[in-house]
Amino acid sequence: MDAFVFPGQGSQYPGMGKDLAENFNVAKLVFEEANDALGFDIAALCFSGSEDDLKLTANTQPAILTASVAALRVLQEETDLNPAFTAGHSLGEYSALVASGALDFSAAVKTVRQRGTYMQEAVPVGVGAMAAIMGIEAAALLQLCQDAAAGEVVAPANYNSPGQIVLAGHTTAVERAIVLAKEQGAKRALLLPVSAPFHSSLMAPAAQRLQTDLDLINVAALRCPVVSNVEATPCQDETRIKALLVEQVCAPVRWEESILKMKELGVTRYVEIGPGRVLSGLIKRIDRSAKQQNVGDVASLKKLQG
Repeated sequence: MDAFVFPGQGSQYPGMGKDLAENFNVAKLVFEEANDALGFDIAALCFSGSEDDLKLTANTQPAILTASVAALRVLQEETDLNPAFTAGHSLGEYSALVASGALDFSAAVKTVRQRGTYMQEAVPVGVGAMAAIMGIEAAALLQLCQDAAAGEVVAPANYNSPGQIVLAGHTTAVERAIVLAKEQGAKRALLLPVSAPFHSSLMAPAAQRLQTDLDLINVAALRCPVVSNVEATPCQDETRIKALLVEQVCAPVRWEESILKMKELGVTRYVEIGPGRVLSGLIKRIDRSAKQQNVGDVASLKKLQG
């Protein structure tokens, strides 16, 4: 049984999607559709934009979504794979919803452009931060966050894989958590190069603004269930999708639980669709018995087909 999984922020790189667009008309059309929807040349940003431009979250989010959907369309055209489930890490949940048929691509790419803008504007630059903590279990890390908070916000933002959890919150609280994590024997504890404390309560203003945008778009019936970040369980009820996407902005990404749930339901292969192979690495640590493949460029497509 297969699942399609889609990456989020951190998987972007200059040139993503370029060779697919040059070799497959269906991918080229996705970039053209995104350009029309956004009113600027997202293709140029993906193909030849600088790393600095791609790191701006208002650019990162539509760029990764577009490159992921371009890869998805090529995969759908060139193979007969049909997923039992789709899932995406944070931003990747929008790609998963496009793959399931719930969201129209044009509406999705406009929404994530706004989502990125709202998230960046929710907290002034420098006030919030994120940190990766490796080698401390979830229960101990929750207590550590409570000890580090001192009246500020710091909490788990991404439960990525066994022993790898990302924290988010006020910069000073996150820095205190890093010190405590090192004192408690963390294998690694370091600040991440991100521009805002994603998936924390500090994102509440962004969630409220996103709600207004989501109210204006249509959610269609899902062809297959999407395993949501918020609940780590399959959802095939289109009436719940918008609420889950709003809640997702402030809630932690429960990626490890999501993969374990799909394993429990019979998934034995994960196809990561879009730029990079970040999720394949995480899945390998969560479910060593599963097979991982990816499609992000022509070479990886040929490898999957071969």
